[in-house]
Amino acid sequence: MSSYYDQDFDCIDFRENPHLYRIGKGEQGVLSVEPYKSEILPHWRFRTPDIAQESSDIIYKMFLEYLKDDDFVGADMARKFLQMGYTRSRRYANHKSGRKYSKEEKPDAPDIKEDDIPDYKDPKNRAHYIKTKTKKVLPRDPDPEKAKSAEIFYEKYQLAKHNTTYQRMKEQWKQDHH
Repeated sequence: MSSYYDQDFDCIDFRENPHLYRIGKGEQGVLSVEPYKSEILPHWRFRTPDIAQESSDIIYKMFLEYLKDDDFVGADMARKFLQMGYTRSRRYANHKSGRKYSKEEKPDAPDIKEDDIPDYKDPKNRAHYIKTKTKKVLPRDPDPEKAKSAEIFYEKYQLAKHNTTYQRMKEQWKQDHH
């Protein structure tokens, strides 16, 4: 099977062509799959716990509506936005700047050659691989507000992830499309 990123996301309406959707790993595709990105993204916020609560409530309701409409792609995308709300809030909870890595090289950073890099189709994955091998991790700078936002999103993400209708639809999708 080809890479997740081999698709021309700019030209595909996944509501009109759901058969082209691939579940991917984790949050993969969350900012690429239209029209769902444009429907969900305006509601995705986590700056404060109150904002995170409102945002996660709206996105979870969208998730349930997509399920009710038998729209697995929409439901999976809403689940991914809930997951991303959790992971991004956690990043900012640990690092107020949102940056985990410094621009400074590790003193023992390996000299990475092109042949050493795994064959990633997406350039972002290649850049991330290099960064994790060569850059220093910044010290934690905790933000309790973002930690609370992360907890709020995590609860909704778990509800979505373990929803029995969603699980059934996901298994059927895998059987039909993989």
